[in-house]
Amino acid sequence: RSCMRWSASALVLLISLALGGYYRFLGHQQQQEGPPHDAMGASSSSTDMAPWPPEGNTLPFATFAAGCFWSVELRYQRLPGVDKTAVGYIQGKVDNPTYEKVCSGQTGHTEAVQLTYDPKVVTYEELVTFFYSGWHDPTTLNRQGGDAGTQYRSGIYYHDEAQRKVAQAAKAQVPNAVTEIQAAGTFWPAEVYHQQYLEKGGRLGNAQSAKKGCDDPIRCYG
Repeated sequence: RSCMRWSASALVLLISLALGGYYRFLGHQQQQEGPPHDAMGASSSSTDMAPWPPEGNTLPFATFAAGCFWSVELRYQRLPGVDKTAVGYIQGKVDNPTYEKVCSGQTGHTEAVQLTYDPKVVTYEELVTFFYSGWHDPTTLNRQGGDAGTQYRSGIYYHDEAQRKVAQAAKAQVPNAVTEIQAAGTFWPAEVYHQQYLEKGGRLGNAQSAKKGCDDPIRCYG
């Protein structure tokens, strides 16, 4: 009987381990492929890329990379003076990248947020200061927390000479910073379901505020 009880316990343990691995696999697949439905329940194709830049835009651009673009976007959405935001892929070597391809590490792109801003409300220097204000680690190469890969590198991609000077001066004030500072290449907006992802509810359908000045803690995956 003791042998039978031990065998039953071992079987339960093996089943638990197998199920745990399966659910972790499902979670990984969801991160790689994105949610099958948007916040309103409508089906979203993984190949539908978001429109960008904003139609009729007359404001300057700024582009930042600091790990998973979902939380980076929400942080900048909350910043007064930021007008429009989009998440996407930049500094890569192939055209029309998809999330799946970028996550493979083979395209050279990084996950980034491109935004338009009103310089009468927020200056580019203030945008960069915010970038270095402690919510991401600019001293780790190709990694932010548990997210590792070249697509998670720290980067500032400037749109003119004035932005370059501001970015380089700010980086020089951060010990051991490895932030990539380069002229902005082609920005490819990500799939529609990635846009304003946390504001729309993220994985769990629990929307997070993008209201200007909001300081609620950000849940990186929703």
